Amino acid sequence: MHEFDEEIDALAAKILEYSLIRLKKDPPLDGPWTYDELYAEVGETITESGLGGEKALDLFKHVLAQACISTDHPRNLAFIPSAPTESSNLFDLVVGASSLYGGSWMEGAGAVFAENQALRWLSDLAGFPTTSGGVFVQGGTVGNLSALVAARYEARIKHPETSKWVIACSDQAHSSIKSAASVMDVEVLTIKCDSNHRLQGATVASEIDEFHRKNTTKRVFAVVATAGTTNLGIIDDLKGIGKAAKERGVWYHVDGAYGLAALASPKTKHLFAGVELADSFIVDPHKWLFAPFDACALIYRNPEIARAAHTQHAGYLEALESGEWNPSDYAIHLTRRVRGLPFWFSLAAHGKKKYAEAMDKTMEVARESAELIKEHPNLDLLMEPELSIVAFTRKGWEAPDYKKWSDKLLNDQIGFVTPSTHEGKPILRFAIVNPWTSLTDIKVILATL
Repeated sequence: MHEFDEEIDALAAKILEYSLIRLKKDPPLDGPWTYDELYAEVGETITESGLGGEKALDLFKHVLAQACISTDHPRNLAFIPSAPTESSNLFDLVVGASSLYGGSWMEGAGAVFAENQALRWLSDLAGFPTTSGGVFVQGGTVGNLSALVAARYEARIKHPETSKWVIACSDQAHSSIKSAASVMDVEVLTIKCDSNHRLQGATVASEIDEFHRKNTTKRVFAVVATAGTTNLGIIDDLKGIGKAAKERGVWYHVDGAYGLAALASPKTKHLFAGVELADSFIVDPHKWLFAPFDACALIYRNPEIARAAHTQHAGYLEALESGEWNPSDYAIHLTRRVRGLPFWFSLAAHGKKKYAEAMDKTMEVARESAELIKEHPNLDLLMEPELSIVAFTRKGWEAPDYKKWSDKLLNDQIGFVTPSTHEGKPILRFAIVNPWTSLTDIKVILATL
């Protein structure tokens, strides 16, 4: 099993051939099979003597892979898909083959150094000080949770008399914020957005002050603003919220899992004024910075607070404590792969200018798509896109109609667009993060409506 013999050599050639074909050809859309369909085709794959590498690969190529939806298909516009560069995908093979451990400087100094340069680029875009730093974690949920744990750690030191901790966020905040609150056993103060679905700093200030007046033993320890909501791509009043948080000594966290990627474009960087006030922020390169799954960049203004909150201590870990930068010390994890390396490689290979150009291309397609929707006789644009999410409704349709259309679109292998909701009503949305998505792709989908 651990020898590179002739059989493994032949298997390696087949795996590399499959990988290169997948990268070179247009991605298939495909779609889910039922459990019964998969079992009938595949059966039991874990056997006493094994299937052999070639048989297992054939099962994956011809059945299992085809029962998955390709996130990089140009007409996959559901949720927030992914569009990794060819170079980042190729380097992901290198990462897997290299057996690198990314938790400590001692074991992965070169890889951690490279990851930190990618984090430095993001920190600079956000206007963070040179002393800031962070780590690549699995995804936005882990990133938000880790930042909030660090925030509470600092708050406990400042306010030891507090009996219950509270996170303040908008009613449009990502579901991971409530999930983090549940894990941490803290409360959530939900603050309403304005008529444009944007959380405002003045509202945050008054709501926190009112909460503290009514709850003398409870304290808001973190305010979460969103830089590009998942559903509509709306950016909160980052500057106003940051000012409100700072004036009240509250940790300010910006969830930019999707939207903060647009810092990379000089054309949209101004939309995020105020992110420089944050104590922490996240952005997911696997969403809109063209990296493969899974990579969320979590960055702290003062990483020493995070290190104090997250460092795990044990006898066998003492050898690592003198490390220059141990990524495991800055989030809810110990073991970690160097998940930021494919992003670093692509950024290093292509340069910042090409990233800005690719970002601008997706947003231009979003704006052009909005115009097509406004011209469509059956559709109503929900709002002008601020980033690259285009939300709209179909006249006369109810929720079952949207689902029926979505299912048929995938079954016909035209595209993947799932219904969402806004203010309790069904909507459709295009999440355009793939530079290969063209206006022609949008037209093909709109023709079915």
